[in-house]
Amino acid sequence: MVPFAGHAMPLQYDGIIAEHRWTREAAGLFDVSHMGQLLIGGDMALAAAAIEALMPIDLATLPLGGQRYSLLLADNGGILDDLIVTRWPGMFFVVVNGATCAADLAHIAARLPAGVTLTHRTDHGLLALQGPRAVEALAALGLEPAAPGIVPVEALWFMAAGPYRWRGHDLHVSRSGYTGEDGFEIAVPLAAIAALADALCVHPAVRPVGLGARDSLRLEAGLPLYGHDLTPDIDPVAADLRFAIARRRRAEGGFPGHGPIIAALADGPARRRVGLLLDGRLAAREGAVVFAGDRAVGQVTSGGFAPSLDRPIAMAMVAADAPDTLTIDVRGRRIAATRTALPFIPHRYHRKGAQ
Repeated sequence: MVPFAGHAMPLQYDGIIAEHRWTREAAGLFDVSHMGQLLIGGDMALAAAAIEALMPIDLATLPLGGQRYSLLLADNGGILDDLIVTRWPGMFFVVVNGATCAADLAHIAARLPAGVTLTHRTDHGLLALQGPRAVEALAALGLEPAAPGIVPVEALWFMAAGPYRWRGHDLHVSRSGYTGEDGFEIAVPLAAIAALADALCVHPAVRPVGLGARDSLRLEAGLPLYGHDLTPDIDPVAADLRFAIARRRRAEGGFPGHGPIIAALADGPARRRVGLLLDGRLAAREGAVVFAGDRAVGQVTSGGFAPSLDRPIAMAMVAADAPDTLTIDVRGRRIAATRTALPFIPHRYHRKGAQ
């Protein structure tokens, strides 16, 4: 157990590599209750406009029960946090990073107009069930749809959510996660979270997994981690998150940093987040300097050993003109590295319309 964002968090149970591989092959259960859960409600038209004034999201195209990844932006276009927004009846449900939750709350609250409410929901935890057998394990619990028109959990598509009931408790289940695998995130009342975790772990496909494997899984999936690959000094274009800037918002603007972000889209960023495959067995960690010949061209933002690839990998922020063949200074040694497309391994989300 390790301290993290005011919580005691499990780093590992049976070992990071074993937990990583189990999640890729079966289903890993993560306690991610350190994540902040926010409810933005009141006048929904005003609430949508207020959220769009903070993020480059298009809420007009977000259906009831739909989720969207977005970014809380500073005035210069830097990233203050990355988050998920879900449209619920009468409110928006926003999940933010645990380490930034207090700052996010203050930033959002200061910018909401009269008629819009902001609630920090502290009476719920959050479980993430991830892996190819996650749907099998969750369906076995017999969750009941809690509203008309809500499909069984196994019929949800990637980035779709709905209300469900389990043993008299109201749950919010979304088909999403941050491992690159199919899976679910389950917001659950604190009074029921231990019982739900125990019930899931009874299934032979499910084992508890800690933060160590969560980090190696998301790194293989090429997913950025706030505070490392994303910071207030990095804009969405440099972070290779262009998809999070909605088409309508690019044209209309109205979100922080619109000018410099559109300029970066048009002209290309001065630096960009890239994936690197390292030679040998030595891993490069955050802060390691990346070189093109004798010229320092950037720094590693996330790095480690990839169990699925059996080799070290890294993400780095490097100059846009950096070549594909690079070296990384790892404790005084120059390790050869090659740029590669992200993600390092293909995502296996249960997307609508996909086979």
